[in-house]
Amino acid sequence: MAELEGEQDLQKKIEETRQRFQNEFIQDSTDKYDSRDVERLQKDDALVEGYLTWRLYAVDDALKMIDESFQWRKEFGVNDLTESTIPKWMFETGAVYLHGYDKEGNKLFWFKVKLHVKDAKTIMDKKKYVAFWLERYAKKEPGMPLTVVFDMTDSGLSNIDMDFVKYVINCFKVYYPKFLSKMIIVDMPWIMNAAWKIVKSWLGPEAISKLKFASRSEVQTFIGPEYLPSHMGGTDPFKYSYPPLPDDDFQTPICDNGPIVSEDETESKEGEMEGKDSLENSFNSEVVAKPKKVNFLDDSLRSEDNDKGDASARIKGVRKPLTTFKGLLLDVSPAEELSFGSGETEKKSLIILSNVTKNQVAFKVRTTAPEKYRVKPSSSCCEPGASVDIVVSLHGGSQASPQDRFLVMAAEMDNAGSQELAQFWKEVPKTKIMEHRLRCHVLESIKPALSLLRECPIDAATNGQQELNTAQLMRVMACNSRLEQKLNTCLWVQKVLIGLVLVLMVLNLLCLYLLGTAQRPS
Repeated sequence: MAELEGEQDLQKKIEETRQRFQNEFIQDSTDKYDSRDVERLQKDDALVEGYLTWRLYAVDDALKMIDESFQWRKEFGVNDLTESTIPKWMFETGAVYLHGYDKEGNKLFWFKVKLHVKDAKTIMDKKKYVAFWLERYAKKEPGMPLTVVFDMTDSGLSNIDMDFVKYVINCFKVYYPKFLSKMIIVDMPWIMNAAWKIVKSWLGPEAISKLKFASRSEVQTFIGPEYLPSHMGGTDPFKYSYPPLPDDDFQTPICDNGPIVSEDETESKEGEMEGKDSLENSFNSEVVAKPKKVNFLDDSLRSEDNDKGDASARIKGVRKPLTTFKGLLLDVSPAEELSFGSGETEKKSLIILSNVTKNQVAFKVRTTAPEKYRVKPSSSCCEPGASVDIVVSLHGGSQASPQDRFLVMAAEMDNAGSQELAQFWKEVPKTKIMEHRLRCHVLESIKPALSLLRECPIDAATNGQQELNTAQLMRVMACNSRLEQKLNTCLWVQKVLIGLVLVLMVLNLLCLYLLGTAQRPS
């Protein structure tokens, strides 16, 4: 295993991988791969890092993996897979889909095994169907892992297609490195134990630890009841239907001064004010003349737009993000997640949007938990070369969750100043909208635990010892239970063997009797 000492070593490995791939794999065969994949490999450090990490930074192994992955992508036409290229009946079955999150905030990729029937005529379409979902997720949430759930309720041997299962495993083992968080097999019938022993051999050492077997009750160890169906003891009311494709329910955050309103009403009201503001700015050359930093405030703060002290106070105490996602229209910081904690300074998080185009860019921010967060501003415009500070704060006593998501949407405005935002968002084609998703990271607080130990050191130590003793006792009881089961199995086998021996003895005596009778003279 190769060890990396720091960022410089990693960058050297990335450059070495790119150079060797260019020299050893591309020169002789330019038609072997899709040119879009090759171009992305040369530009996207995260893509190369993913292959290197999965192969423990061994460049030779990473190159083989890239070669196999890129050949597969061209064979399946992954870059051109769309909803219209997949047979409609496959979406309608609901056998495979993305929905919900596990307790760590990873998206759930569901496989309803009982709905799968082995059929050589449709196997290629099914494989492309899985690739469609994975590629769709990879583009929407790059670098964020998935938790695969095989729901084997009411399934049997006729539903097991080993070729298809091996393909799904290869998707995570080779084609989408670092994408697999864990693979949970729920409610597996005992008759399929032999088949899954074969599956485990396909996973390899780097993925074998990610395989989890769980009963219907044990699955709640990994997934909360809010994202589990009723037959697994969950409370999720979700029922798959098509169309449309299931997706996160992103909504406009709550208004600062009033209850939740519908999305259209919210956007209309925001659009009227911000459209007028853009119109006014377009006539004021002093306002839009290449500003270095622009902060668009909500209606309640419009009268203080020119007060820089208030603008800086708005982001005071909020930590600046350290990572950046490079988008076609906007650079988004942070790149992947917003961090929230229980401390006063941890209840706010900052999003910085930087316009990298030569035109004005409209943006809006949505969230899957609109009742928990305030977003200032949630919708506005960003001038060319300018940046916008967006403060996301927890409302009241709300607590952040790893399942919470934010969606940043952006679109280039050709006629800046002449359009109202609400009307602009209604008319802009979906193909021209840039989307970037952010998830929440919940910071662990250690201060309360430390203060508790200071106040009650003896009690804490006693409780800790009691918890330790309890944990040890539980392990011993579990071990005893397993030993008891094995002993009962051994006793049962012993009884069966004794019974067989007795039957053989009776048969032997019967044979001797028959032989003696046959030899006796009449």
